[in-house]
Amino acid sequence: MTSRSQPKIGKNVVLNGSRLGQYVHLGDEAILEEVDMGDYSYTDGHNKINYATIGKFVSIASYVRINPGNHPTYQRIAQHHFTYRSSAYGLGADDEAFFDWRRERHVTIGHDVWIGHNATIMPGVTIGNGAVIGTASVVTKDVEPYAIVAGVAAKPIGRRFSDALIERIERSQWWHWDHETLQQRLADFRDMDRFIERYL
Repeated sequence: MTSRSQPKIGKNVVLNGSRLGQYVHLGDEAILEEVDMGDYSYTDGHNKINYATIGKFVSIASYVRINPGNHPTYQRIAQHHFTYRSSAYGLGADDEAFFDWRRERHVTIGHDVWIGHNATIMPGVTIGNGAVIGTASVVTKDVEPYAIVAGVAAKPIGRRFSDALIERIERSQWWHWDHETLQQRLADFRDMDRFIERYL
């Protein structure tokens, strides 16, 4: 990787067991725990992302939470995290099985997804390529490719393109084009009709 393609990391970013692709940008105050983030994806800042695979060209606005922590509402008498983060209170070893539960409910986000400001993606959710997640939405169920969802809990409110066009975009897999190809075809990305005519 050239120095230009190296990830750009903002201030006070914490990375634990995470892998970042080329041209990734992480805004200030981001925390990533066991995250695999694809090329060209970015976070705008103040994000917390746990146990997730994020595709290429994903746009994550500020204050987005992905796979947030849960409390044992129904499984234990006490919901407080002293029951699983016990060492912080001098009560003994942490309950690793509690954290494994969230690891097993991995979040998967496709390519070219846009996640709006302050949205929350709950554990176990899969978001398809090209989807849009509205500002302040709480996503509790899988999102189809190119769907636009919003609300609490998030519901479909539209689709970006027709089924036929979605199928053609998916077949193109433009997100796997190399850097030089993206550079050569940048003008075509800025003109949808021309892009469709030339590559779909």
